Amino acid sequence: MASIGISIEPNAKKKEEKEGDGVGAEARAPDQPNGCARSFHSRPLSTANTPRSRQSSPRNPFGSSSSYAPSNSFRFGVMERLGLVSGSKQRKRRVGKVWYRKRAKGVAVGAVGLLACFLLVNWWMLSRIQDSNRGFGYGFLRANSSTLSIREELIKLGKVKRPQKTIYAKLLAKAVHALAEGQNKPEPRELWVEPYLLASTWRPCADQRGDNGYIMVSANGGINQQRVAVCNAVAVTRLLNATLVVPKFLYSSVWRDPSQFGDIYQEEHFSNYLKPDIRIVKELPQELQSLDLEAIGSVVTDAEIMKEAKPSFYLKHILPILHRNRVVHFVGYGNRLSSDPIPFQLQRLRCRCNFHALKFVPKIQEAGALLLKRMRQNGRNLGPLDHYLVGPFSETKMKRKKGRSTKGSKFLALHLRFEIDMVAHSLCEFGGGDEERRELESYREIHFPALTQLKKTAKLQSPATLRAEGLCPLMPEETVLMLAALGFNRKTHMFLAGAHIYGGKSRLAVLTSLYPNLVTKENLLSSSEIQPFMNFSSQLAALDFIVCTAADAFAMTDSGSQLSSLVSGYRVYYGGGKMPTIRPNKRRLADIFLKNNTIEWKVFEGRVQKAVRQTKRVRARPVGRSVYRYPRCKECMCSTEEE
Repeated sequence: MASIGISIEPNAKKKEEKEGDGVGAEARAPDQPNGCARSFHSRPLSTANTPRSRQSSPRNPFGSSSSYAPSNSFRFGVMERLGLVSGSKQRKRRVGKVWYRKRAKGVAVGAVGLLACFLLVNWWMLSRIQDSNRGFGYGFLRANSSTLSIREELIKLGKVKRPQKTIYAKLLAKAVHALAEGQNKPEPRELWVEPYLLASTWRPCADQRGDNGYIMVSANGGINQQRVAVCNAVAVTRLLNATLVVPKFLYSSVWRDPSQFGDIYQEEHFSNYLKPDIRIVKELPQELQSLDLEAIGSVVTDAEIMKEAKPSFYLKHILPILHRNRVVHFVGYGNRLSSDPIPFQLQRLRCRCNFHALKFVPKIQEAGALLLKRMRQNGRNLGPLDHYLVGPFSETKMKRKKGRSTKGSKFLALHLRFEIDMVAHSLCEFGGGDEERRELESYREIHFPALTQLKKTAKLQSPATLRAEGLCPLMPEETVLMLAALGFNRKTHMFLAGAHIYGGKSRLAVLTSLYPNLVTKENLLSSSEIQPFMNFSSQLAALDFIVCTAADAFAMTDSGSQLSSLVSGYRVYYGGGKMPTIRPNKRRLADIFLKNNTIEWKVFEGRVQKAVRQTKRVRARPVGRSVYRYPRCKECMCSTEEE
C-alpha cells in the first residue's frame, strides 16, 4: 500500500485539476450525466464495515482475466470515483508517507555527520601524537608537567618528518588521556611492594661454591698418576658444585711411599690459586667426620667408575649420593675423567690445576735447583722454565769468577722407563732367558694378580708380536743406539731419570760406555743432600720431573709413561717452542732393529732420524687426547695465528 500511495499522488492532482472536485464533488452534484452511475450509487458500499482483507485488496473492476493491466494510479483513480476508496483517507496516507521519508532521510544525514565528526577528531588527535614537529593542542596538557613528559618521550620515539604508523595508535591516545586526567590519582600500593611474602627468604649465593657437599679423594699410583687424579678431582668438584677436601695419597706396594699431598705440593698455594673456582678445606666438618661412609654408601671405588667417564656419569650417579649423604669418597681415584667431551671451563680448570696450582714444596724446589745448577756446570744462566719449577730458588747466588765463562753447558734428560713394574706388566721378553721369565712371572703374581689370571684364561699375543707392534719398552741398548743414530756425541751431558733400572748397573753399562757423561740424581747430590728424600720414591720422582722438564732437550723411551707425558706437556706449555722433545715411534724402531745384523750404519742413521723427525710435528691437541700431554688447545693455550 505504501508504494501505491506514493504513486497515486501526482495522478490524483492532475485528475482534480481537469475534473474539478473529483469524487466528492461528483457525489454532491444534483444531476448525473449517466443514469447508470446514479443507480450504482443508490446502493453505496460502507468501507468502514468492510473487513481488512477486503480493504487491502479491492476488486479489479476490469476483471482478473482481463489482458489489460492498468497502472496503480489509474486503478486508484477509478476506485476513488466509484467510491471504493475514501479520498480524504487516501490523502492522509500520502502525507504520512512523505513525512516518514523526510524524517528517515534526516536521521541518516545526521548519523553520517556524527560519524564523520568522530573520525575527524580521532585523526586530529592521532596526528598530534605521531607528529614530532607539532605539540599538543590542549592548553591543559601544556600546563601539566606529567603530560609534557609523555609528549617528550613520544617525540623522542618519532623524530621523523612523516608520522610513524603504529597498530596501537588508538590505545596510545587513550593512555595519554588517562594519564592526564589521573595525575592526582594515588598509585596502586602493590606497584611498590613485593607481592610474594616468601621472596625475602631467598638470598644471593651464586658466588659461593661447594653447596652440594664434600668430595674426598684418595689417589692411587705414583706421583704422576696422583697428579692427574688431583686435577681430575678438581674438575669433578667444580662439575658437582662441591667442596674439595685436600686429597690424600694411598700407600702403594710398588712405590712404597707414605708421602701425602702436603709433603710434595704447597697446600696453601693450591687452595688460594683455585679459590675462584672451587672451595678447598683441609678436613670434613665435625658433623660429618663421625659418619661411616662405607655403611651409608658414600664410598666409590675406582672399579665402580669407568675409565674416561664422561661428566654425565658423575651427574647421574655421583651427584645423587652427594645430595643424600653430603659427602662422597673416591677411593683409588685415578684417570677417571674423559678428555672429551668436556665443557670449556672444566677443561680449562684442569689446565689451571696442572700448570699453575701444583707447586712443589720448598724442600723439593731447593734440591731441584741444585740439580739444575750442577747439570749446567755451575753456569749462571737460567732456563726458561726454572722459575715455574723451583720458584725463588731459580736465582743462583754463585759469584762470578774471573777468567771463567758463566754460560752453562746444555744437557739432555733421558727418561729410561725400564723399571721392573713396567717390564713385568708389558709381558715382553728382553733377552734374559728362562731366569728372566721366572723372575717377572713371580713379580706379576704378587703385584698384578689380575694379569696373571688373564694369562691363564685367555690367549694373549706372543712377546715377539708385542715387540713388532711397538708395545714393549725400549731396552737400554736400544735407547743408546737411537741416541747415537740421532747424532748425540760422546761429550753430551745426560741426566738419567728413573730409579732402579731393571738389571741394575750391568744393564746400564752399555749406556755409560758410549756416553760417559751420563749421571743420575744420586750421582749429583751428596749423601747428606739426598738423605731427606730417601725412602720417599714420590719425592725423588719430583726431582726427576724438575730436571727433565727444565732440560735443554728431553728424550723419552715410552710415550705412554705418565712422567714423560706430564714433562712433555709442561715443556710445551711454558717452553715457547724452544724446548725440543724426542718421542720415538717404537713400532717403526722395532722394524729397524729387526735388521740389526744386516743393515748398514748410514742406512740405520737415516731411518732412525726419519722415524723420530716425523714425531716432532707441531699440532693442536687431537680429540680425545689428554690436555696434560697436549696443552695446545683453546682451553689451555692461545694461538697468535688466531689473533
